[in-house]
Amino acid sequence: MSSAPSSSLNPSLGSQLQGRTAIITGAAQGMGEAMAKLFAKAGANVVVSDVKEEQGKKVAEEIKEDGGKAIFIACDVTKTEQIKALVDAAVQEYGKLDIAVNNAAFAPDVVPVNELDEDYFDRLISVNYKGVAYGMKWASKQMMKQGNGGAIVNMASVSGIRPQPGSPAYTSAKHAVIGLTKSGAMDLAKYGIRVNAICPGAIDTPFLQGNMEQLGLTEQEFAPRISLLKRFGKPEEIAQAALWLVSDAASYATGTIMTVDAGFTTSM
Repeated sequence: MSSAPSSSLNPSLGSQLQGRTAIITGAAQGMGEAMAKLFAKAGANVVVSDVKEEQGKKVAEEIKEDGGKAIFIACDVTKTEQIKALVDAAVQEYGKLDIAVNNAAFAPDVVPVNELDEDYFDRLISVNYKGVAYGMKWASKQMMKQGNGGAIVNMASVSGIRPQPGSPAYTSAKHAVIGLTKSGAMDLAKYGIRVNAICPGAIDTPFLQGNMEQLGLTEQEFAPRISLLKRFGKPEEIAQAALWLVSDAASYATGTIMTVDAGFTTSM
């Protein structure tokens, strides 16, 4: 396996997001936590959001202890009124909203379509697809009201590009997120709001570890099959991609579907 990069992955962050307000859903752990901490280091006022209150509050406190600005707001992204309240709370605390990352997600299903569990399917679609749509709706409404543009990043997946067997709900939801991202980019460009998506490959998070445990796999067995670099990615590597997409460095990028997958979709 190739070696992983430095865990900090914070070269010369400076003030890339200085004074901007960012909401990140699903930020209590994994990629969302990494994004929240990295955005704060780049100068953003971060709104950490999740249904996991204890973990989410801990992330916000760690950001503040490290000199950043953060608050925690509990939110179930399947409830559109809670997302509206989340946006309102962010504006009340920091005066505006500049960035929204729709990252909250439900673990992939592990059954073929002929054995699809309807209840699990409905829950996953509600979180992984509808939650993104609701997040885009309320974030863009606030950004339009402000009149200064903004940046939205949706978390898709390589499964939205290269389908995997035995995961009909997750695969279809992530395909839908990609379509929603492209549609949103077209609708919101005239307001100066950029909409992009990230398609992570296998990232070493509790999300992935739980899924591998279900399948009885180890990183040593699984990583070489899905990564040209023969290792799992780090949450910080996805956070770096998100930071670029929401910063002025990506001012000409909208409707972009960015793969960060160690060549998984390239080696089809």
